[in-house]
Amino acid sequence: MFKELAPYLRQRAVLLTVTHIEEDQIRVNVIPQKLKDGENVALTTPLTVTGTAEELDRELPTTIVGFVSAHLQLRNTLDKAKAEMDTAAKTAQAEARTKSKTSATKAAPKTEPVKVGETPKPAPQPAPEQPRAASLFDAPAPASDPDVDEEEEILSEAADDDQSNEEEELDEAA
Repeated sequence: MFKELAPYLRQRAVLLTVTHIEEDQIRVNVIPQKLKDGENVALTTPLTVTGTAEELDRELPTTIVGFVSAHLQLRNTLDKAKAEMDTAAKTAQAEARTKSKTSATKAAPKTEPVKVGETPKPAPQPAPEQPRAASLFDAPAPASDPDVDEEEEILSEAADDDQSNEEEELDEAA
């Protein structure tokens, strides 16, 4: 059992409690201790196993191997994630500093020094845009609602049909 705990003991202290529960039942608690305040509590999740002395002799070593490997894997994953987050934060800070420096240099217009007795040159003005003839495509298209257009078309067809029916009735009457 201690051979299985050895890799874990190199990284943190472990509290072991062994208790007699019932007639032939024994409970073993493996409780990892915190190394520092603010440490992730998942790294101190305890293991509790209950069984007979024979069952514990047979099963406890493999259970401890699984427990230790899970804790070591979790610690490695947390360390890796923390390192990646620290690197990303440093990169973001460096980019922010670079952007603030470039925006500060872009915001300040470059001025040339003026010699004493010389009048400063006025800043060049952008050339005004040449007027151009209006194009058919420049005019905004009239907004049309397809449903309204369809209704008007149907109503006009119905009116045409009514008018032609009236003319046919007048012709027949004459």
